[in-house]
Amino acid sequence: MSRGNVASGGLRTALSYCVQQVRSYDYHNYLCLLHLPPAMRRAAFTFRAFNVETAKAMDVVSDPRKGLMRLLWWKDVVDKVCAGKTVEHPVALALSSVLSEHKVSKHWLKRSLEARINDGNREEDAIPENVPELERYAEDTQSTILYMTLQAGGIQSTVADHAASHIGKASGLLLLLKALPHHVSKQGKIPYIPASVAEECGLLAREGGRTEVRMGDALPDAVFKVASVAEAHLQKARELAASVPAEALPVLLPAVPAQVLLDSLRRREFNVFDSRLSSGVHGISPLWYQLKLNWHAWRNKY
Repeated sequence: MSRGNVASGGLRTALSYCVQQVRSYDYHNYLCLLHLPPAMRRAAFTFRAFNVETAKAMDVVSDPRKGLMRLLWWKDVVDKVCAGKTVEHPVALALSSVLSEHKVSKHWLKRSLEARINDGNREEDAIPENVPELERYAEDTQSTILYMTLQAGGIQSTVADHAASHIGKASGLLLLLKALPHHVSKQGKIPYIPASVAEECGLLAREGGRTEVRMGDALPDAVFKVASVAEAHLQKARELAASVPAEALPVLLPAVPAQVLLDSLRRREFNVFDSRLSSGVHGISPLWYQLKLNWHAWRNKY
């Protein structure tokens, strides 16, 4: 067997790994990516798999220091990949291939990873000061995936980039809200409600130089305030739809799962601890979710 065939087989295995990671850990976006043109789909699965790997880093360990070490390892991987070096990890191999074939700004990869590292490096009792700080984190970790996918598709459109920014921010904010029960069970605290919102809702506690968000009856009010910011971003993204190039519309389909999650939160009166939010796909049956997604894709809407 020639060296070329071995390399080709290794890349196929790496890409298959990326697809499986996204399907296992990011199913709502996995279904979105199936609507992309084949030429763009490989890059999109690679970027999403990279996001899965870095998002999991802090969640699969009991000691935050080990999670941070994993993120720093990924930083080293990205530096090597960007320098044209080979790293024997499926996602790294897929990234190398995608970056060599498409004109994608490596800045977005690095920005996404830096946001994860900064978040993992926070003081144990640190919380975001305000909503814009949380929005920046959402953009850095979610919008960047859409920016890179648009670039991989050769789509140069300021309007599409703006829509991607809003959709990524909305998705990031809503996913942080959905994950609050996980963080509370793991850390015993509420990490992603901004101090300014918690103070408005009477949930902010300051004691001995420490600031934390208390559990209380007003927590759904705080969740509602953050979710309303996400809703505004979805609305802004849709206001741009008429000017978005047709080839960019499938890339922006993640607006659909964001809306599904927002609607589920509203039905549960923004109680993130309602277990029904975790059923199916963002609180609705997988079949109903796929029908919604397919309907939007068929009508070239997001």
